[in-house]
Amino acid sequence: MNEYPRDLFGYGDTPPHAQWPGNARIAVNFVVNFEEGGEHNVLHGDSHSEYHLSETPTQPLLGTRNLIIESFFEYGSRAGFWRIMRLFRERSVHFTAFAIGMALERNREAAKAMAEAGHEVATHGYRWIDYTHIPPGVEREHILRTIEIHKQVLGERPLGFYQGRCSVNSRRLCVEEGGFLYDADSYADDLPYWCTEYGRPHLVVPYTSDVTDMKFQTTTGSFSCGDQFFNYLKDSFDCLYAEGELMPKMMSVALHTRIIGRPGRFQSLARFLDYVLSHDRVWVARRIDIARHWISTHPPQAKSAEPSQSGRAPAARSRRSRSAARISSGLRNSAESHG
Repeated sequence: MNEYPRDLFGYGDTPPHAQWPGNARIAVNFVVNFEEGGEHNVLHGDSHSEYHLSETPTQPLLGTRNLIIESFFEYGSRAGFWRIMRLFRERSVHFTAFAIGMALERNREAAKAMAEAGHEVATHGYRWIDYTHIPPGVEREHILRTIEIHKQVLGERPLGFYQGRCSVNSRRLCVEEGGFLYDADSYADDLPYWCTEYGRPHLVVPYTSDVTDMKFQTTTGSFSCGDQFFNYLKDSFDCLYAEGELMPKMMSVALHTRIIGRPGRFQSLARFLDYVLSHDRVWVARRIDIARHWISTHPPQAKSAEPSQSGRAPAARSRRSRSAARISSGLRNSAESHG
């Protein structure tokens, strides 16, 4: 009988102590999705216009541009992006950008501004599209093309990987490429974790689909004003901060330049950032910092598989035990060489 491929147990009731720097009770990572210029558009060779995450309900227009939707996206790159950049500069903290390769290529000034400010620029795919049914050969080509764009525009390759609307091949392709320290295509935990499905230990730094400004949008909407977003952010932080006295966790905050960058929403982000910074024992970190910390502090470990009632090791734990035998110093060397 084939093993069930999913791990429904995870850390269970005994997660590892994160040992965040400064004895922090929580690691908070802000993610700015940089997508404008990589969305569906007939100008990009697509058959239709963009329709996802829009300010107004819309349908894809076949064979023609949707200038209204284009202008929504352009607000993000023209105004919202710089408003966010000023806020993080004023508060002296850094974010991780999930950046679409085509968007970086079309807006090099913004790309270089993020790098020069010390923000992490991770890859969010070459295009802001759904990769679910994209052939693996095409998806591989997009990953490699995006890495080259990072090198050309920023002078270095990305170390973080987030395809977003990923396919069943995305993680395998990420691991096979060999240069990424982590991927974020998971929403399964409050802590990073290791997976070994593709021949070597690979770090997953989970993302969020609930602590996100996407819920201001008509297609996903549950937030209609900034206070609702702020209160959800605050409640999420307060829960994890309280738990962090004994079991430190991480919190991701998902942002989009064209969404949170709007004035009526932006104040909720500024209020929350100030709220976070008013607490002690908080580590506001880039995702790459969290990944490097986990690699050095919590490398994959061999575990003794506990027998189940049938005398066989549970599948998830058994897989972890078998994969631990493949761990070598090469993983740490890779992290150090990218340091």
